[in-house]
Amino acid sequence: MSKQMIKLSHWSEATDWPYAHFTPAELASKGNGSLKLEVDAIERLERLRVKLDAPMLVTSAYRDPAHNRSVGGAKGSYHMRGQAFDIRMDNHDPAEFEEAAREVGFTGFGYYPHLGFMHIDTGPARSWGKKFPLRETRFAPEPEPARKTQAAKEGTSVAAIAVAAERVVNEAAPVLPDYLVTYGFTALAVLGLGIVLWRMLRTRAE
Repeated sequence: MSKQMIKLSHWSEATDWPYAHFTPAELASKGNGSLKLEVDAIERLERLRVKLDAPMLVTSAYRDPAHNRSVGGAKGSYHMRGQAFDIRMDNHDPAEFEEAAREVGFTGFGYYPHLGFMHIDTGPARSWGKKFPLRETRFAPEPEPARKTQAAKEGTSVAAIAVAAERVVNEAAPVLPDYLVTYGFTALAVLGLGIVLWRMLRTRAE
């Protein structure tokens, strides 16, 4: 059964172009402007674009034979068959991109991290080149809240009691005799000194 093909002597001849995310011009040969695409391949490319929900910059799709020779392409390149696309990885995580490409049916993968693009095609299952290095996740995990030691928790509790006691004394000062207010602040001073000594002893013990 013959495969459905799009064949145009020049991309400008395209009418009723059904692919929303890619234009005939960007998929045509950069040599003579001709366009030859396997329908199944461009449909997989469209599904991949929808799946990723992010722009895809195609640096090379169809290549006419003369242009393929001029760029050093393989003699049997799938670019000349209209089944291959080279995609920039600038705005994609290569590992996620490859996984999505495999899910929509691409089977050939060429890795070019030094040039910043990945080759995908619908030829036999195979791969070549050195894979892109793994990238960090897009969203850093939220830091875990610091765990307080038991001593720190106890210190915080005692300090909170001292603050509350001071507030009570301050609020009651206008209606208390002077000597009681004085005794109240003296008691707070003693409590504060006790907290300092208690922390020093706990620190040494630990």
